[in-house]
Amino acid sequence: MRRSHDRVVDKKRRSGNKNRSQRVAPPSQHSRHEAGGGRAVVANRGFSHELKKLLEGIGTPRIQAFKPAPFQLEALAALEFEDVLVTAPTGSGKTWIAREEIRRLLDDGRRAWYTTPLKALTNSKYQEFSEEFGEERVGILTGDRKDNTDAQLIVGTTEIYRNQLFDSLRGGGDIDADLVVLDEAHYLGDEDRGHVWEEAIILTPPRIRLLLLSATVGNADEFASWIGEVRGVRCGVVTRPGARPVPLRAAMLLPDKRLVPLVNEAGKLNPEITTIIERSREERHGPPRGRRRRY
Repeated sequence: MRRSHDRVVDKKRRSGNKNRSQRVAPPSQHSRHEAGGGRAVVANRGFSHELKKLLEGIGTPRIQAFKPAPFQLEALAALEFEDVLVTAPTGSGKTWIAREEIRRLLDDGRRAWYTTPLKALTNSKYQEFSEEFGEERVGILTGDRKDNTDAQLIVGTTEIYRNQLFDSLRGGGDIDADLVVLDEAHYLGDEDRGHVWEEAIILTPPRIRLLLLSATVGNADEFASWIGEVRGVRCGVVTRPGARPVPLRAAMLLPDKRLVPLVNEAGKLNPEITTIIERSREERHGPPRGRRRRY
């Protein structure tokens, strides 16, 4: 009886294993992305031509030796003698200019401020610079975070830097810095917060070099002329020519989890997205007057 029972149990176990193996879905063969040589390989027969074009080239770029662009070297050279406003598209290397100038100052035992308009961006730059220069040389000042405030490099929001300027004026002191970087300098034109950048520029002592970075300043020469007028220090303009080095690609993830380009090759909104918008509008408000609902 014992042997009979063992055979029954063994048979059930094999049957269960077989059923479980049938229930496990095989690896998806719908798509495959391989990053190599700066290209992404897409293996999916169901992908449209537009989607293949959207994903083309996405992947890990080839490792290459870094070579500074002419505008980056021009900006570094100009900082030796004057304030500098750098206007260049996002992704073209504006921060590299600030990082290299900060590196030079820290190695000489001098100090710098790096300001941004957002706490999230400030935290990101603090992490980046801490890894680059060492945690002991970098501090952070925001409305809710204060770490290593006596460090050579302070990363903070522009409002905090402006407040430091006010405090130094009331106390008869001075800002202990040799360089101030104003990232996203186009916030000067912001209706609600622009006065903060205006006050920071005006109140920064002329002995402190200003480096202003922006991707969206349309009147750079006029902006730089005003800076020179209120500070009494010439402000040069360095512009990166050419198109954006990292092109923008827009897509939408549909409810059925398909990715489609936001616009088609003609530059118009993808018809699939248009259909979803119209269907959603009809579900909320009913079909437009004078038109029959289509099923």
